[in-house]
Amino acid sequence: MHTAVKGAAVALVAAITAGTILMTNQSALAKKYKYPEAAKGDVVEDYHGTRVADPYRWLEDPDAKETQAWVGEENKLTRAYIDSYPAREGIEDRLKTLFNYERFTLPQREGNRYFFTKNDGLQNQAVLYMQKGLSGAPIVVLDPNTLLADGTAALTGTNYTEDGTLLGYGLSVAGSDWQELHVRDIDAGKDFDEVLKWCKFSSIAWKLDKSGFWYNRFPGEGEPGHEEQGTRSRVCWHKLGTPQSDDVIVHQDESNIELGFEPFTSHDGQYVFLVVYHGTDPKNGIYYRAQDTSAPFTHLVDHNIASFVPIDNIGSVVYMRTDLDAPRGRVIAVDLNNPARENWKEIIPQKAEVIDGVSLVNDELVVTYMRDAHHGLMLFKLDGSFDREIALPAIGTVGATSGQRGDKEMFYSFTSFTYPTTSFRYDFATQKSDVFHVSKVDFDPTQYETKQVFYTSKDGTKIPMFITAKKGIKLDGKNPALLYGYGGFNISMTPSFSASRLVWLENGGVYALACLRGGNEYGEDWHQQGVLERKQNVFDDFIAAGEYLISEKYTQKKLLVIQGGSNGGLLTAAVTVQRPDLFGAVLCQVPVIDMLRYHRFTIGKYWVSDYGNAEESAKDFAFLYKYSPLHNVKAGAKYPPMLITTADHDDRVAPAHAEKFAATLQANDGGDNPILIRVETRAGHGGGKPTSKQIEEQADLYSFLFKTLGIKPESVWTNLKEKQSRKG
Repeated sequence: MHTAVKGAAVALVAAITAGTILMTNQSALAKKYKYPEAAKGDVVEDYHGTRVADPYRWLEDPDAKETQAWVGEENKLTRAYIDSYPAREGIEDRLKTLFNYERFTLPQREGNRYFFTKNDGLQNQAVLYMQKGLSGAPIVVLDPNTLLADGTAALTGTNYTEDGTLLGYGLSVAGSDWQELHVRDIDAGKDFDEVLKWCKFSSIAWKLDKSGFWYNRFPGEGEPGHEEQGTRSRVCWHKLGTPQSDDVIVHQDESNIELGFEPFTSHDGQYVFLVVYHGTDPKNGIYYRAQDTSAPFTHLVDHNIASFVPIDNIGSVVYMRTDLDAPRGRVIAVDLNNPARENWKEIIPQKAEVIDGVSLVNDELVVTYMRDAHHGLMLFKLDGSFDREIALPAIGTVGATSGQRGDKEMFYSFTSFTYPTTSFRYDFATQKSDVFHVSKVDFDPTQYETKQVFYTSKDGTKIPMFITAKKGIKLDGKNPALLYGYGGFNISMTPSFSASRLVWLENGGVYALACLRGGNEYGEDWHQQGVLERKQNVFDDFIAAGEYLISEKYTQKKLLVIQGGSNGGLLTAAVTVQRPDLFGAVLCQVPVIDMLRYHRFTIGKYWVSDYGNAEESAKDFAFLYKYSPLHNVKAGAKYPPMLITTADHDDRVAPAHAEKFAATLQANDGGDNPILIRVETRAGHGGGKPTSKQIEEQADLYSFLFKTLGIKPESVWTNLKEKQSRKG
C-alpha cells in the first residue's frame, strides 16, 4: 500500500503506537443521540377509508426555511459523528490513491475517428477525446472540468454525425437530470451558437446530410404543460445554426401526455425511428418514418405490448430484440414493406440464457447473453445460425459493445469484482481480442476471489449471489460483510468493479451481491415476480441472503451491513423496519421511502408499473401501506445504526423521502444506535457526481461503518505507522 497521509495524522500514529487509542465496538457507542427537533404537523389523509398521518409533510418543501434549518442541524450531527473518527482522513487518502487511475469508456468509431472519454484519475469529470485511426494521437474534444470550478458540470450524452465532424452533446449541472443540448464543430473546436433547453433524458438523432437533427424535449416556458414535470414529451426538428425558437415539433401525443419519445436514425440514412415508452415500464413501442419526408410517424408496434429494442436495419428489414412471447428474449426481423405481425421472422429463438444485448457488426449478430447473472458473448449469422463464442477473461460483465454493420472490428468492455473495466478490440478476420484500453489500479487482484452461490428464499425460490473476499478467509462468523441489493425496474445486478469497494475488501470485509427478483437476471418473468403486490418477494430474497451469510459463517448479525441506493434504498429501508434484529448497520442511499406519495414527487408517476398507486387503487394501497418504510416504523423499536444519504438537487428521487424517514426513525427509535442523515449539496441522484464528491462520500460511508462496527482499517492504520516510522 502507498497511501499518502497528511501531517495532521502524525499525532494519531504516535497514539496508536503507544496503545492509547482503542477502537470502539457497538456496545461502547451506546448512548442516546440528541437529534435535531422536527416539529410534528397534524396532516392526516384518507386512503380508501384508512386515515394515515403524515406529520413531517413540511419536509417536502426543500426551500422552506424550516426544512433548510433542520437539514443544516442534521448535517452538523452527522459530520460530528463521522469527523470524530480518527482514521477518516487516512481512509480518504487511501480512496484518493485507489481512484487515481485512468478510466476509459468504450471507443465509438465514426468515419475514421474514434471517440472515447478518459479520466486521468482524480479529475472531477471524464474528458472526451478523439483520435484518427487506431494509432492516432488522442486530442481533447471537450473537457467539462473547465466549465465550472466545482466540477459539477457533467457530460450527459454524445451523438456524432456519420463522418465524425459534428458532435451533439448534453450538459447537466449539480447532478440534475435536466440538461442543455449543444452542438460542436469538432475540427474547429467551437460550439454553434444555439443552446437547446427543457431537455431531460434527451437524445439527438442526426440527419444523414448533417443539416440538423431530431431531439426530444418537454414543454418550455409559455407552452402548455410546462409546470407538469416530465409530461407532454415532444420530438422536434432542429436546423443547424438556427435558434431553438425556430424548431418544429414533428411528433407529440396530446391524448397520452405521459408517453416519452426517443428519436434515433438508421445508419444508412433511410429512416428516423422513435422509441415510445411510458416511464420505467419495460413495454415500449416503435414508430418510424423516412428521413426525407414530413409524413406522420407510422406505428410499427404500440407501447403496451412488449419490449422491443431495434438493433439495425438492412434496407427495409429491421432487426429487433424483443421479449414478446419470449420472457428471456429473442431476435426477430421485420420488413417495413410488409410489417404485419404475422410476417415477422424469428432469427434467434428464446434460449435458456437471457439475451441481454444485441448489435449488428460485420454483418453478424453480436449477442450478449446472461447465464446466472453473468455474461457471455456469441456471434450469429444473419440467418440465426450460431457462429462462435468470444472468450471472456473471467466470470463477469460485458458492459457494452461498439461497432457498425460494415465494420471488420468490434469493441467491447469487460469488468468483474476484481477486474477493472477494460476495453477490448475484436478483429473478425483473426478472431482475436486484444486490449485497447486498460486500467491499472493500486491493488493486487490475486489476493481476492469471487464465488457464486445459490440460496433459498422464503418461498423456496433459488437466488444467485456473488461473494468476494480475500483468499483463505476463515468462515468463523467474525468477518464484517457488506450485502448489496437492488431488485427492481428490470435492472440486473451483474459483477462490476468499484475502486471504493477495495477499502472494504482489503480490510477483511466480505462483499456480497444478491441478484434479487424484480431485476432481469432471468428475464421478464423474474422481473414480474418482484413488482406490485409481489414486491415483498424482493425483501424476502434480501433477508434470506443475510441469513445465508450468517448461517454459512461468513459473518454474524452485528457485523452484517446492508447497502442499496434509489430502489435499493427502498429495499434496505423496508428490510430494516421488517427485521431490525438482523443487521449490524445500514447504508440507505437516495431512497424511495414514502410509498403512498412517491408518485407525486419529480418523475415518480412513471414508476407505477413497478410500485402501483396508493391513491388511485385500494388494492395498491393495501400492499404499499403494508411495506412502505415510512409507515412501518414502530415506536420503541430498536433499529440498527443507519446512515441515510440524499442530495439537495436530486430531481429523480426527492430528498423528502430520506428526510421524512430520518425524522420518523429518530422520533420513534427506542435504541441507542446512531440514526443519521447526510444531505449532499450541489449534487443529484448520483449521475455526473464529481470525483472529489464521490471520494468524500465514500470516506464518510466507510468511516461510519468502521466506527460503528468497531472495525480497525488495517490498510489505513498500517500506512500511518509506516509513515511515522520513516520519520524516525
